Amino acid sequence: MLLKKLSVHNYRNYEHIEFETDQMVNIIVGPNAQGKTNLLESIYVLALTKSHRTNQDKELIRWQEKTALIHGEIEKRYGSLQLDLSISAQGKRAKVNGLEQRKLSNFIGSLNVVMFAPEDLEIVKGSPGVRRRFLDMEIGQVHPAYLYDLSQYNKILVQRNNYLKQMFGSAGNSSMLEVWNEQLAQFGTKIMKKRQSFIKKLQNWAEKIHAGITNGQETLRIEYDSALASFVDQEEAVLFDQFMIKLSQAKEQELRRGVTLVGPHRDDLRFYINDREAQTFGSQGQQRTTALSLKLAEIELIGEEVGEYPLLLLDDVLSELDQFRQTQLIETFQRKVQTFITTTGIESIDLSKLESASVIHVRDGSFI
Repeated sequence: MLLKKLSVHNYRNYEHIEFETDQMVNIIVGPNAQGKTNLLESIYVLALTKSHRTNQDKELIRWQEKTALIHGEIEKRYGSLQLDLSISAQGKRAKVNGLEQRKLSNFIGSLNVVMFAPEDLEIVKGSPGVRRRFLDMEIGQVHPAYLYDLSQYNKILVQRNNYLKQMFGSAGNSSMLEVWNEQLAQFGTKIMKKRQSFIKKLQNWAEKIHAGITNGQETLRIEYDSALASFVDQEEAVLFDQFMIKLSQAKEQELRRGVTLVGPHRDDLRFYINDREAQTFGSQGQQRTTALSLKLAEIELIGEEVGEYPLLLLDDVLSELDQFRQTQLIETFQRKVQTFITTTGIESIDLSKLESASVIHVRDGSFI
């Protein structure tokens, strides 16, 4: 999978820029706050229709403009694609080869990307919500139907929580709760099954990669942390029944608190290095290496699932890695994964490890 051409219009600090490339490694160079990360982000948004930095789409639109446009020309093993995404106050519109997609989930997956940025350390040491978002975004671009199930689950969750709040402190009839329970369990079961499958595959790749990065000194284990973890490997019908039982058991507590206490919206990931929990006991170096292993594992997992490798987006991370880890990363990606790297200076990259690369200089939202 290759990005051959990218053009953006009224995106962040860019009025209009475009570039073409036939290189596997593309280095975007410039001082801080000039637009390097914005350019990388536009590729990510073209792939997933969401930013990794904000949930507010209006922040993606250039100041005092109404619409941001991103256009990409992609070369895949079965042919070429032209992707267009427009972002406005009215929402997003997406086209594949000029044909508008009625659902964004039909557009997602046309381009696959893996982003590695300094804030990805939060996947390991941050809140459970960060890890759930990581799972949802990565599963979604490999299995877009997952995003539909997740959207339906979240809608039902909001309605169920509203009902619990209405029932809060009252002795009214709670029979309507059974209706919400069935719907919540229906979509929640699908989400948990897909998450478990993804985590198992991620574990297989991450374990090998982490051992390689650490010269065999560390073993990495990933676990799915869920109130229903002991049932996610069983048949979907069994998991559904257990979900319903858990909801029934939590009913009185939920009515007292006015919130849903069971379901994938409360799940988490646990990382263990040499059987010690990385979130709590890992050093910053170990946490960073765990995050790097996850990202490299994603590349292999997506390649396995879709039949070709995704794009790799490295946002100012090489300078944070020691020479050994930097070399491991460069030698891993350059022959099989098209990579876009941002950096404040070309001297931070060991060019001797690169076979060939294009270099793009950015200043104040323009190429120089």
